[in-house]
Amino acid sequence: MSDATDTQRARDLLAGYRASIDNIDAALIHMLAERFRCTQAVGKLKAEHGLPPADPAREKTQIERLRRLADDANLDPDFAEKFLNFIVREVIRHHEAIASEKHENA
Repeated sequence: MSDATDTQRARDLLAGYRASIDNIDAALIHMLAERFRCTQAVGKLKAEHGLPPADPAREKTQIERLRRLADDANLDPDFAEKFLNFIVREVIRHHEAIASEKHENA
């Protein structure tokens, strides 16, 4: 087998992997969008009932759950925790903004 044939096979494999990665990235974006639609509804509900934007007990439970899921999936649990913490910080920021809007319009 020639080097050119090996190189072309490698390029074909690379293209296939990249297509899969692109599909996964698209799915992740759609899933994150749906997650944020749900958390926006939670933020509105919390604001309407005077509940705090953050729920440290739930966050702790979710981090523990996500770490277990990551471990089961052979994904670094520290990475999974960092990822969830990033999302939670953004959700709390949204909830604080919703609560602030609710307070300003009251």
